Amino acid sequence: MWLPTDEKHAEFIKDFLALSDRYYAGTMSGADWAEWYDSRLRTVVRHVSAHAPFYQRHLRGIDPDCVSLATLSTLPFTTKDDLRREMFDMLCGDVSDALFFYETTGTSGRATPCPRDPKESIASNTHLTESGRSIFQHHFGRRRPAIGLMGPTEVHSFGDTLGDVARNVGSCNAKIWPYSPVIGFRKALELMGDLKLEVICCTPGVCLNLAKAALHYGFDLQKDFSVKLFFLTGEMCTPSLAANIDSVGSVETYNILYGSQEAFVIGTTCKNKNMHLSQPNYVAEVIDPDTNVSLGSIGTGELCVTTLIDGVKPLVRYRTGDLVVLRPSDCDCELKGDRIDVLGRVLDRIRLGRGQHMASALEEAALGGVRECLGFQIVIDLDSSGADHVTVRLDLLPWARGRIDDYRAAIGKRFADRFDVGAEVELVEELDQIVSTGAFVSWKAARVVDRRRGRDHEEQVAADMAAKRGFRT
Repeated sequence: MWLPTDEKHAEFIKDFLALSDRYYAGTMSGADWAEWYDSRLRTVVRHVSAHAPFYQRHLRGIDPDCVSLATLSTLPFTTKDDLRREMFDMLCGDVSDALFFYETTGTSGRATPCPRDPKESIASNTHLTESGRSIFQHHFGRRRPAIGLMGPTEVHSFGDTLGDVARNVGSCNAKIWPYSPVIGFRKALELMGDLKLEVICCTPGVCLNLAKAALHYGFDLQKDFSVKLFFLTGEMCTPSLAANIDSVGSVETYNILYGSQEAFVIGTTCKNKNMHLSQPNYVAEVIDPDTNVSLGSIGTGELCVTTLIDGVKPLVRYRTGDLVVLRPSDCDCELKGDRIDVLGRVLDRIRLGRGQHMASALEEAALGGVRECLGFQIVIDLDSSGADHVTVRLDLLPWARGRIDDYRAAIGKRFADRFDVGAEVELVEELDQIVSTGAFVSWKAARVVDRRRGRDHEEQVAADMAAKRGFRT
């Protein structure tokens, strides 16, 4: 692992890595955790109050020495709107103080700067390294697989973060962006075969487009590649979607991490495919998205995090906009930390039939038991009586299309039982490329066509982006 030598960062990183060793060894006591959280909270609040123009105003009147876990809920929230409005005033210093500069994609709002200094990068990547090491040991023993990294843009943290993890565990990595005009899908597939890549890191949308491109260019999914694992991130991936991807590529799929450009790696996945909170790096709260009341550190609601690393862009009570379930871990893996299940964005909740539902519920209803599917889309209409009616579009591999009648019966029953709506299934030759935009815009804009109303801003952005995407380039 690369470590900085400058005094400004080296002392913290030495202490953090020592704590990390104790964390993964399971020797942290309740008193140790209380001391760590209270100390880091005070340090971070002191740091942002002194150096970030936004927090100098936002936390005016707050005494950092009085901040603790017990008083955290009295501090104001930080929101995505704050980040878009304040831009560089969110930073605790100049961009030149950072090790990397990234920014959000900006497709659903103003792109915001997300620089990281050495402390933030190492603290964040430590947990992802432990995740990768555990999973590789489980599948490959002492051998280290070659990894293909398929990130979204050049100013996204994906390539550096996963590349650093590959270096930490001793794996070769190749950055092959299939949407790059230099690479393209055909070249990406050729490199996957020539380099005998065994692990591919990408979004679910890219993963399914790889399979479609392989068919288009005459590759054999089973014979021409050495891929054993897909590491997916960037958009929601329910167990049903992961199981379907397994069936398409004869691989094992891991929803490898949860995080964001702004807040770094919040959760990492273990060999048992459970997501764990990166607990030394965050104080996590669950917020009722409708009342804004904190429900504490366990429960279901919008995830709110306070970063505990006093780097170039710490965030205090940052509302991620994501719905999660946080609960104590009952997992027998090497990773530690509470379990975290991501249910989709707050904005992706959909009113359908009997009430308002999370994105994950609709995806599970559409894809439960479905295999060898290259893509799906949910269309919502009103029937002649004014009731909601759903059409699930499925793009199946040619040899899987004979199962469509079974899928029609099962999907229709699930939508009736869970949402009290009628549903039919439509077998399509190809879906619009809007379904591949989920990581850039939103799950709902990519996966749902709601004909009960006109397109909203995110759906228009996704449609415009889809016109420029495809696997035939």
